[in-house]
Amino acid sequence: MRIRVVDAFADGPFAGNPAGVCVLEAGPWPDDSWMQSVAAEMKHAETAFVRPSDGAEAEWDLRWFTPAKEVVLCGHATLATAHVLALKGKTSFATLSGVLVADVAEDGITLDFPVNRPIATPVPDGLEAALEVEAVEAYVTGELRDLLVVVRDEATVRAVVPQYDEIAAITDRDKLRGVIVTARGNEYDFVSRFFAPGSGIPEDPVTGSAHTGLAPYWAGRLGRDALVGYQASARGGVVQVVLDGERVYLKGSAVTVLDGELLV
Repeated sequence: MRIRVVDAFADGPFAGNPAGVCVLEAGPWPDDSWMQSVAAEMKHAETAFVRPSDGAEAEWDLRWFTPAKEVVLCGHATLATAHVLALKGKTSFATLSGVLVADVAEDGITLDFPVNRPIATPVPDGLEAALEVEAVEAYVTGELRDLLVVVRDEATVRAVVPQYDEIAAITDRDKLRGVIVTARGNEYDFVSRFFAPGSGIPEDPVTGSAHTGLAPYWAGRLGRDALVGYQASARGGVVQVVLDGERVYLKGSAVTVLDGELLV
């Protein structure tokens, strides 16, 4: 079975967020345990499995696995999948988050995702120590349940020293997916970092799905719906966002860096 590794939200190799992509034949899904084992073997934040759909709602069925578990929404692996399929124009995917659409064009791939609007919440006990920052405010992002933590400035975001065991304990205790740290950017409209050690992702390089919460937060603060965010991980990546009611459009590019065959 053919498998690719694609750097998503990247204009060149070895940047952005790498994702595994397996294009399956039509028919039943492989065993969940097999897909989970493949994802664990790949060791990327997510590995996507896609097959032609046998339903009427979408052209493809799509699932995503971290090295530890299946997830309900993933941006970069969806972008990577659309890139691998190499279909021009709009392509639809049936997923655990409903039907998602990718629009593939010469200047990048645009994903149509549901918004996860932030809801104000107290800063959880132990969080500031786990991040080694002072939080200005905190929110939980809709059904996705990321904890969005706003800090003073971009330098603070970049200087975060995450204590992964403590973050995992907090997210497990409060039933959160992960923690976003964000601030107003210098070169970009906003910057962020994302940590989800409880899902097997200590720090995710570029998290498309986290921007479904970042987009409405920063659109409200900056007074416009079209924004550019930068995820300030070691690899880094740019995500263009446009808020449109209860949908958010995420745009980026992708590069295939490995094309191989699974032997099991």
